[in-house]
Amino acid sequence: MIEARHLRVLRAVAGTGSFSAAARELGCTQPAVSQQMKALEQSAGTPLLVRAGRETRLTQAGEALVRHAAGILAGLTAAEEEVAAIAGLRAGRVRLVSFPSGSSTLVPTALAAMRAEHPGTRISLVEAEPPRSVEMLREGDCDVALAFRYAGAAPDGTAAEWDDLVVRPLLTDRLVGLVPEGHRLAGAARVGMAELAEEPWIAGCPRCRRHLVEVCEAAGFTPRIDFATDDYPAVVGLVGAGLGVAVLPELAVESVRAKGVAALVLEPAVEREVVALTLADLARVPAVAATLDQLERAATR
Repeated sequence: MIEARHLRVLRAVAGTGSFSAAARELGCTQPAVSQQMKALEQSAGTPLLVRAGRETRLTQAGEALVRHAAGILAGLTAAEEEVAAIAGLRAGRVRLVSFPSGSSTLVPTALAAMRAEHPGTRISLVEAEPPRSVEMLREGDCDVALAFRYAGAAPDGTAAEWDDLVVRPLLTDRLVGLVPEGHRLAGAARVGMAELAEEPWIAGCPRCRRHLVEVCEAAGFTPRIDFATDDYPAVVGLVGAGLGVAVLPELAVESVRAKGVAALVLEPAVEREVVALTLADLARVPAVAATLDQLERAATR
């Protein structure tokens, strides 16, 4: 019989590439990792790892087992949490992954409400942009992922990737244009993207950068991107210094001190859908369900 603890060790070995690195990650000794891998191979009835010098590689059977391990471990976590809730245990754990502007706007309100209503629930937070955050959910490295996708963006597999996940819509986040305060368009009520065609641009994360190019090309021009940074305050700072123009989601603008810049309403509207994602098994875990509820409430405030 394959045991969950053995699967966790196999995933660690596969992820780190060696028994010693896996032992450090798991907080145990290298002989303990070796013993558990031997036990797992005996249960599987076939070799799962090949050790060549310092390198450890998965066999075909090992790759298959690692591929299924995330779903198996997520199912076990869901079972443990649900049983604990049924037994009356007022505790739980939720691992949340969010993109940066979600972390500074939606997440604090949701987590404060969770702490007030469910003080025994522990919630951890790390930051990652989609599609990496979605990958972390699928790999069993988080329980809830805040993600977004742009309306009308070129197909990149994102929509299809969400088809078998539980999707909780949170809000529609409109993109706004940012120009220096002294810019010729700073006082305009509404601005078309084509009016910014000759401007130097400051772009954001790789996915946002790709979407910027698509939107600009739809407006009839290719943007000249002088600077690119994943850091929203840096984008605002560069615009405020007169080094270019940018578009940012409203959530991102809310999360920074927009000093020295003017925000513009873009026409036609450019929007992204912000959602919370989880796995079907995890959606039944009370702590995860409560976190989704609080994120939804935070998005309506």
